Amino acid sequence: MSELIAHERWEQDPPAVPSLYARMIPGVPAIPPPRSAPQTGGSSKRTVVPIKENSVRSAPRRTLTQLLLPHPIGDPFTLYRLVVVDLIILASVCGMQTLLVPNWSLQQFDLPLFAVLVTLFGFSEGIYRESPDPFPPDVVPSLTRSVLFATTLVYLAERDAMYLRAIPAVFASSLSGLLLYRRLSHSAWARRNGKTESRRVLIVGGGPVSRAIARALRNDPLQRVRVEGFIDDGLPLSTTVLGRIADLDWLARAEFIDEVILALPGEPEVTRVVAEVALRNHLDIRAIPDLPLATGPDTDTGIEYIGEIPVVTLHREPVPSAALSVKRWFDIAFAALGLALAAPVMAIVALLIRLDSPGPVIYAAERSGAKGRRFRCYKFRSMVTNADHLKDNLRTRNQRAGPIFKIVNDPRITRVGHFIRRYSLDELPQLWNVLRGDMSLVGPRPHPVDEVNHYELHDYRRLDVKPGITGLWQISARHSPSFELNMHLDLTYIENWSLALDLRILLSTVRVLFTPEGE
Repeated sequence: MSELIAHERWEQDPPAVPSLYARMIPGVPAIPPPRSAPQTGGSSKRTVVPIKENSVRSAPRRTLTQLLLPHPIGDPFTLYRLVVVDLIILASVCGMQTLLVPNWSLQQFDLPLFAVLVTLFGFSEGIYRESPDPFPPDVVPSLTRSVLFATTLVYLAERDAMYLRAIPAVFASSLSGLLLYRRLSHSAWARRNGKTESRRVLIVGGGPVSRAIARALRNDPLQRVRVEGFIDDGLPLSTTVLGRIADLDWLARAEFIDEVILALPGEPEVTRVVAEVALRNHLDIRAIPDLPLATGPDTDTGIEYIGEIPVVTLHREPVPSAALSVKRWFDIAFAALGLALAAPVMAIVALLIRLDSPGPVIYAAERSGAKGRRFRCYKFRSMVTNADHLKDNLRTRNQRAGPIFKIVNDPRITRVGHFIRRYSLDELPQLWNVLRGDMSLVGPRPHPVDEVNHYELHDYRRLDVKPGITGLWQISARHSPSFELNMHLDLTYIENWSLALDLRILLSTVRVLFTPEGE
């Protein structure tokens, strides 16, 4: 009777077909028992379909490469290229240190063994798996563990006390070199695949010509343009018609517009007013020419064509592309090196936070970045876990004018929180935000989303650039309660930005890091 019940249960819920390796598990057959064919026509009869012996094929033979290398590896050529590049980076970085800083006893360092161990640990961490993005989200912890384990094992193999002096330099420089290469590869991949940020365009006019321009821009993947909508005085407001021409001033700020296209031929007075507002807001300006053109698109007349519609450029904001690229490369290199060098300090801070109060070590909160784009900003937790909920009850004690919230002796701050804030150690995890591209080393501080929602129109100008870990306000007026002064210094930095200014701010920040000026 029990066998009949078991058989009926098996028919109602048949087991999954075991794999070809199921024979290695004691008590599990390699070939599944015959299964019943599906019922048709409501009949209660079941037709048993037997499985032929020759229907089970043997597993295909694996090549020597497949036997030796981890799986899945994807394209073997891609795998070999990644490994070779990493070996070259490790050899170059450690070799340069041996030549430039011989007193660190790097001659005692077994470079071939170290490089091989890093790649082997990389296999186990999965950093050589096939992925379209050269900088996946888990690459930093995976590479950190690989390099850390490799340096530890080489030290245990050498058992030379002199090698202890070389461990921090080898670990920091090797990890920084590997991360820097992957970050630069990610930037090139993003540009090649159109993953970079799109320019935001607002079209003045909502007629058929304007609609044709919008369709042409949206259908051209090479443009990397996002049409936010239209402004027109004669059309009803909708999801595409965002406002009237008089609203351009605040729409340009609120929607973070980069360019306006004037599609109002025959209305020179309106075009002049719109151009003045666009210039005041530092926007690029293109317009449909009033005069008919007898030339074609292949003629060198300075006329551009969006689809089949000719446009002329009235103004183009100067963009220091080369300087911005250098700034980004410097951010990547310094953030990678900083994370590597600060790893021991960050580990100690994390342990102290864990011992001091319950809750997570890292505090992640939404902040408003460049062009109002929201991102998760990371800090060491310096407050109690319900600090955000207590904020509303403490707003009456706010000592900052404007939307920024700040009070002295904030009761939400923990004991360890006072210390790490005093020396700005709570901001070390933001180096990861810099590496990801959400932030820069230097720039306006990222404000919480609820504070940005209380901005005045002219305050949105500070969101034109990436926020930074340090900035002009942090080194000159950190204790000032004035929101206007904060905004003035941020806008001054934006209007006068240069690589030299960033360098001066970074050098001045060193004083803050070693002087207890935090709150």
